[in-house]
Amino acid sequence: MSIQTTNTRRYSPLDDVLISADHALRTLFGRPQTTERTNPAAPLPETELREDQRKHVARLMRINHTGEVCAQALYQGQALTAKLPETRQRMERSAEEENDHLAWCETRLEELGDRKSLLNPLWYAGAFAMGAATGLAGDKWSLGFVVETEHQVESHLNTHLEQIPTHDEKSRAILEQMKVDEIKHAQIAKSAGGADLPSPIRFAMKLTSRIMTRTVYWV
Repeated sequence: MSIQTTNTRRYSPLDDVLISADHALRTLFGRPQTTERTNPAAPLPETELREDQRKHVARLMRINHTGEVCAQALYQGQALTAKLPETRQRMERSAEEENDHLAWCETRLEELGDRKSLLNPLWYAGAFAMGAATGLAGDKWSLGFVVETEHQVESHLNTHLEQIPTHDEKSRAILEQMKVDEIKHAQIAKSAGGADLPSPIRFAMKLTSRIMTRTVYWV
């Protein structure tokens, strides 16, 4: 993945707050603005699913959608407090690509006749706070947090791919492309100097992720 050059001009603190608030509103209540990439599921035919299969796949996609809401918040929080312009640029470009995932998951949810999580504002706020905190801790820790987050996302995408019916090509295509992107984001963050997080932090992240996924499946 190439990193696009972005404007490195620093805004005032008030500008940063307003930009972050605008991004939060767009993520939670607007239509995601995608990059130049096409939804990988767009050219594929719709699949006939039993009602129980449709509900389960929709709930899995809702989890993935909320995960992408959190990714937007995480990257925005990190970009806000990152020390180096290069780190800000990496965070901003990764957030743009994660926005593709957000749009694809939202489209698939609509196709499956289901809704987004009602708790997305709560998850966004929590992820933004964590992103800002890791940014304040230093760029190496911020990037290390991205590496661990992407590894955990890759793991749960593998789990979802195992659960989705093999003939549901549309959902599978989205998750497979998401997996490819998450691996790239982890590699980029690691090569940029991401530090290995201590075991207690990795455990806490896994526990938080487990709580989130189990809650969002139903709410």
